[in-house]
Amino acid sequence: MISIRFVTTFLGFAFTAFLVARASWVTGPVEVPALLWGSMILYLLTAWLCIFWGMPTGLKARSSSVTVARGSDRLPMWVCLFALAVSMVLPPMVTIGVGPDGLTEQYATWYIGGLGALMTILVIRRRPWPAWSGTAVLAGWSMFLLGPLPALGLGLVGSIVWVTGAQFFTNALDAAARDTERLGDLQRTASAVQAAQGGQQRERRIQVQRALAVAGPVLARTIASGGRLTEEERTEARIAEGRLRDELRGPRLLDADVRAALDAARRRGALVTVLDEGGLDELEESQLHEIRVQLAETLRSARSERLYIRTSSDDRVAVTVVGRASSTLGLSDEDSVDLWREIEHPGR
Repeated sequence: MISIRFVTTFLGFAFTAFLVARASWVTGPVEVPALLWGSMILYLLTAWLCIFWGMPTGLKARSSSVTVARGSDRLPMWVCLFALAVSMVLPPMVTIGVGPDGLTEQYATWYIGGLGALMTILVIRRRPWPAWSGTAVLAGWSMFLLGPLPALGLGLVGSIVWVTGAQFFTNALDAAARDTERLGDLQRTASAVQAAQGGQQRERRIQVQRALAVAGPVLARTIASGGRLTEEERTEARIAEGRLRDELRGPRLLDADVRAALDAARRRGALVTVLDEGGLDELEESQLHEIRVQLAETLRSARSERLYIRTSSDDRVAVTVVGRASSTLGLSDEDSVDLWREIEHPGR
């Protein structure tokens, strides 16, 4: 794919070469030929230095063919100052070299278009202030050497138009590049949100499947028996209800060991409440596994009549397990707490 950088480089090279080739067609006598030819060589060297400085080659050029690398397009300041110095010395060099008899010939006024093209190159290479300074120098020299109206008629207006057009072009190109970057950021954000939503949907499907696996058999037996359940079936229904609540309220706290410990607590008659209120979303699976191991151990050793398991938003505590004795013992709520376990965040 052909890049914008390649196109502008080729156009700049071809146009500057054309200007010098056209100026080299000398149709009249010149007083100091060495100055005239030297000015052409100096101009070409300066223009091509500004064009090709920092030009990417090979794989680097191909990899950046569809991007606008604004940082890499910016010319070093010393190159801009050199071009500005050339714009100061080139008009008098050409004028002295040609002599007073041919000041309005095309080989004597080529520097107007040439320096206009050079300043246009500076604008394209993201150096507008040196470019406009050079344009002002060109306007001053050409009006001083030729007169205001002849200078305007011999190409000064065109040079100013070139620089102005290049300024608008680069501004529009940079704005398009910024819009492209913003669009890329929005696309990446949208992809991340879509991926997160897809993960949440998969997690919900898994939870529903688990809930159906837990409650389905009990519901089927209840419907088949018309609601007439044995004591054992009622116990299984109560445990199934608890499992279903666990799957909906605290799925991140559950694994096979935790589920087994919760079932065992309910089978002995404990009332168990599991709540995931946030705080575990940023944890990795290995850290969640460590928390689940500690939670399962705590539940297996618990003998409380009521168990409350909650996640915590605290920076230090991941899960809090509170056990209370039966209220029939006549104890206050504060005195009835017989288990308090804080499971800390792994690695903190």
